[in-house]
Amino acid sequence: MAIRSILHYPDPRLRRRAEPVAAVTAEVRRLVDDMAETMYDAPGVGLAAIQISEPWRVVVIDISETRDRLQVFINPGILSDEGEQSFEEGCLSLPGIFEEVTRAARIRVRALDRDGQPFETDAEGLLATCLQHEIDHLDGKVFVDYLSRLKQSRIRKKIEKQQRLVM
Repeated sequence: MAIRSILHYPDPRLRRRAEPVAAVTAEVRRLVDDMAETMYDAPGVGLAAIQISEPWRVVVIDISETRDRLQVFINPGILSDEGEQSFEEGCLSLPGIFEEVTRAARIRVRALDRDGQPFETDAEGLLATCLQHEIDHLDGKVFVDYLSRLKQSRIRKKIEKQQRLVM
């Protein structure tokens, strides 16, 4: 396992659309392990492969308090959604940025697990938000895309200022 570098917004690689995983191989399982280690180290509650510059439709999530309930979603797709909820979202690709985003309150997702077995699950609350957030990454979207142009501009300026201070 290895901790990978996380791409930071507005890196154009975050806008790529991830490719479906054709078969869950040892290489894909190694990617899942690296993603989990990277997410836990960051620390975060979710990570999409595209965020570490891997072009595959792979997501890892752990919303547990104990950080020991890793969930793996390979080739995830939302089958249905209903309701509406708002959560303050953050993102490992936008460190220190948090904004309220409205998404579906309940979703049904189909995916493959770490062993390549298909499954469906219902999610609500924080898990539903995390899944939608990470699946957006796989489609080249970032949570700030849901914000007003004014908020997006402010975030971009804040990030540029942070980058200048680091250099």
